[in-house]
Parts: sequence; structure tokens; C-alpha cells
Amino acid sequence: MAALFGALPIALAAGSGGEAWRPRGLAIVGGLLVSQLITLYLTPVVYTYMAAIFATRRLAAPVAVARE
Repeated sequence: MAALFGALPIALAAGSGGEAWRPRGLAIVGGLLVSQLITLYLTPVVYTYMAAIFATRRLAAPVAVARE
């Protein structure tokens, strides 16, 4: 969040030369937002689904019995 808020002045540049810095600032802010959303929301969902899949496979797999 610190990097995101630090890049906001670049993204909102309105002074002289602002038209050159604005696209770079928007790319930084957009990239940080997307990466944070993926990290905070998408990754846990994927892990939850993977855990559910592996749990059902573990229950459905036959158990090998050792013969003596």
C-alpha cells in the first residue's frame, strides 16, 4: 500500500511535464492494484479449491493392505 500511495502523485501529475509522467504512474498504480488483488483474493481461493480436490481424492483412493 505504501508503494501504491507513493505512486499516486506520479499518476495524478498535473504540472509541467505531467503528460509524460502520467502513463508511467498509471501503469505502476494499476500493476500494484492488480497484483495485490491476485495475492489477497485469488491465491487463497485457488488453494482452497486445491485442498478440497486433494481431500476428495484421498478419500476415494483405495487403501493398500500389506499381506504377511
